[in-house]
Amino acid sequence: MLRKGVISILLLFQVIILLGQDGYDTLCNINLTTISQENQGNSYITFPTDVGNIDPLWFEANLIPNFNIRATKNSRFLGVLTPQIIIRMYQEESFPVRTPSYIPQLTLYYLMSNKGRANSFSLFGRIAHHSNGQDGDFYLDNGSINTKNGSFSTNYFELGFVKTNYSRQFNAVQFLSTSLEVHPTNFSIAELDGIYGMYRWNSVLSIFKLPKETNDIRRKASLSIKLKTTYIFGDYNNEATLSWKRFIGSLMVYYHPTFLEDIGFFAQIYQGSDYYNIHFDQHLSVLRFGIMTEKIRF
Repeated sequence: MLRKGVISILLLFQVIILLGQDGYDTLCNINLTTISQENQGNSYITFPTDVGNIDPLWFEANLIPNFNIRATKNSRFLGVLTPQIIIRMYQEESFPVRTPSYIPQLTLYYLMSNKGRANSFSLFGRIAHHSNGQDGDFYLDNGSINTKNGSFSTNYFELGFVKTNYSRQFNAVQFLSTSLEVHPTNFSIAELDGIYGMYRWNSVLSIFKLPKETNDIRRKASLSIKLKTTYIFGDYNNEATLSWKRFIGSLMVYYHPTFLEDIGFFAQIYQGSDYYNIHFDQHLSVLRFGIMTEKIRF
């Protein structure tokens, strides 16, 4: 799996080079709303077919409703309020949904430049809260983390940019973003200090393949690929600075059938620390499938 992941990364960066050489096209419309939709993420639900070391699940659901705040449609500023929730239903007696992740966040976008409608550069800043709504002790009596009802809470801010581009040669749209995520120790529970990873460098590459012909005024992608990486800095479980355990990687392939409006099917490979609140101490290596919403139009 690791070798395939490396090959996929190399192929994707080759596509980046090709896309960057092809310039932009005014026929493709990438406005600030579209940029924010891609950067905020998508709602999805997984099938009970995960392959890997994750606990047996009936499903994992990621709910990301976005509420846009702006003065006018053509404004260079855009605010997005997102009450994100992630839940997992376990394949256990009574089908429990344990310690959901609550991640309310406010993100502000500013469009710096827009050369044509397809080639743009935007800045964004985010403040967010991540907790599990529990009030139990963080540790069990044996010293292990209490993943059933232990309290988890952290607040963070994130600063970064999003670069967009359109390739006429491949008829594809590219989003490339990178950001620094900081969890101030004074705004997180004390138990997370030194073991959670308070400084994170996030990068996302998304490529959307557009159909050649469509009757729609705004086109929707038939196929998309998203590569996400995170590297954890600072004190982190006494790991060495270049330890592979500091690296988080995800590769998702999404297919949108023509007979469906807003949903399609995805496959994802995920490697790294678990993102499900207090389960962060578990290192996941998993292949999963599911359905996902994709409302972006170009």
